Amino acid sequence: MRVFVLVVTLLGVLVAPASAQPRHVLYSTYVALGDSYASGPGIPNQVGLPAGCARSDQNYPSLIAKWLRVPGFVDVSCGGARTVDMTRPQQVSGGTNPPQLNALRADTELVTLMIGGNDIGFGEILQTCGRLASQDQQGNPCERHYTAGGTDQLAARIAGVGPKISAVLDGIRKRSPRAHVVVVGYLRILPANGTCFPQVPFAAGDVPYFDRTSRKLNAELAARAAKHKASFVNPYPYSYGHDACQAADRKWVEGLFPSSPAAQMHPNAKGMQAVAMLSVPTVLFGRFQR
Repeated sequence: MRVFVLVVTLLGVLVAPASAQPRHVLYSTYVALGDSYASGPGIPNQVGLPAGCARSDQNYPSLIAKWLRVPGFVDVSCGGARTVDMTRPQQVSGGTNPPQLNALRADTELVTLMIGGNDIGFGEILQTCGRLASQDQQGNPCERHYTAGGTDQLAARIAGVGPKISAVLDGIRKRSPRAHVVVVGYLRILPANGTCFPQVPFAAGDVPYFDRTSRKLNAELAARAAKHKASFVNPYPYSYGHDACQAADRKWVEGLFPSSPAAQMHPNAKGMQAVAMLSVPTVLFGRFQR
């Protein structure tokens, strides 16, 4: 709650009312990079091309740009994106999304990046855990599957994505050396324990494992951001009590049967607003440090 009060106060001081011109332009140019947790599939209004990227004008980058009155905002986030799609074209429904780093310029002042979930196989993990949970709803079949043989495959995937994140951050810095770079972590999907099968088809015993895995991914993103002198925003702890198992008016992420317009197992409009509000203090702090 304190973070949200701080954000509202800062926005009130630094941004003029909608009917007036802003007193200050904090950032003139802003490029948003990332995957579907940045683009906002299913959240009205879906905008931009190619349509398969599923960008919403209410995703967290758009809200940050709107609140801070950034005149030069470019959103190239795209559903399904992996780290390789930062530097190569991504084929999606309705066309091709150019390499996301192509949107960067030497004078770009702000960059947000959310990437890594698809590199560790987000969709495959959900499908595998859901399939196994249907056979053992109270056990931990997914954890047993991914740790068979004594090695945690998902932890290994997270460790493997670290150098890829570093390469992306190096690419950003090379193209936009003066930009404030903000790496954004992922929201919580499940509670720390318990389950809401079949809304989120995970076995009860697998929920703590998925929680640990999600924390590891966010920790890896934080470590890479620190190594490359980028800022990091972690919405995960703030989303406790706002997971996909909660009531419609509390959840920030939808389950298999969305109760508000959003893609399955993805942030809804409330989730995007929360990530934007949690990001603004870091974005502002970076501006005043420049």
